[in-house]
Amino acid sequence: MKTSSSKTAAKLLVECLENEGVQYIFGLPGEENLAVMEALKDSKIRFILTRHEQGAAFMADVYGRLTGKAGVCLATLGPGATNLVTGVADANSDGAPLVAITGQVGTERMHITSHQFLDLTKIFEPITKRTKLVLRPDTINEIVRLAFKYAQGERPGATHIDLPVDIAKLPAPENEAPLLKVIETNTGKAELASIEKAAGEIFQAKCPVILAGNEAIRKNSAKAITKFAESLHIPVINSMMAKGVIPADSSCYLMTIGIPNRDYANLILEKADLVIAIGYDIVEYAPIKWNKNPAHKIIHVSNSQAHINKYYQCEVQVVGDIADSLGKIANRSAVRELPPDLFAIKESSYKPTAKISPWINFR
Repeated sequence: MKTSSSKTAAKLLVECLENEGVQYIFGLPGEENLAVMEALKDSKIRFILTRHEQGAAFMADVYGRLTGKAGVCLATLGPGATNLVTGVADANSDGAPLVAITGQVGTERMHITSHQFLDLTKIFEPITKRTKLVLRPDTINEIVRLAFKYAQGERPGATHIDLPVDIAKLPAPENEAPLLKVIETNTGKAELASIEKAAGEIFQAKCPVILAGNEAIRKNSAKAITKFAESLHIPVINSMMAKGVIPADSSCYLMTIGIPNRDYANLILEKADLVIAIGYDIVEYAPIKWNKNPAHKIIHVSNSQAHINKYYQCEVQVVGDIADSLGKIANRSAVRELPPDLFAIKESSYKPTAKISPWINFR
């Protein structure tokens, strides 16, 4: 393997991150990631210095949620890397794309007891979709592309790259192959049969309700959900992770379901004979809390198949681009009237207490 003295493996890593469209890296420098920090000096990527690695992980987590592109966080080895764990686990659990990069002791010290050495790939394995230890500079191109592919692919989550200090300083391969192409994958379209079946279930339902979840926010489907709900006159309840998916002044908006046990949103769900779960993830709000019997018919509209859960048995799964699916279902569905007692339930069943914020207004 021929090498070039003008470029280090750390510099190649930064070039690969630029190729992925990375604009910011959140983190803290340390001795074992100084080669990466040096490489960032000449990069267009902006390094955001944080006070603590956990803050860096959460900043990358939220960046991924808001943009749909993987947020990147950087830490050194040992306790610096373990400080990332909470934020990385949160991103992976909530479907937020994130790539964590950690420094590591030199490969010549991994087989013996060594100061601050931890097997980080084993630590990050349960809380990421993929974790890789870099052992050769000529694998960096592929490892970075794989990290972003898995982080941003359905269902999004966290990935991890562990870069030993000696590998980071090695010369990059001479005549390195071009950086791998970053291909935006288009979400497939749902099958026509599932769309027509979903439209049929909605047509037969007397009291349908929409339960919007986190994925609807991630996939920028808010406008499609609002149009779908208002055109068919179907009330919308959102999970805590999907706040803002429908305007608060919409006639179909029924606010958020989550912690309260007997809020009006819960009562509306109990009354419903059909739940249209759009971008809903059972991690957000367990189906046993709203479908304990289970008695509801459920339509699952998402970019990915429903999780296996005995309280979340779907009549039909419409798997594909959410906005496209909702448009096609709406075109095959009849306009209905909002249940006349809908807001009566809302106003009479919810009795504010001294602990409830006074700014809450009801129509």
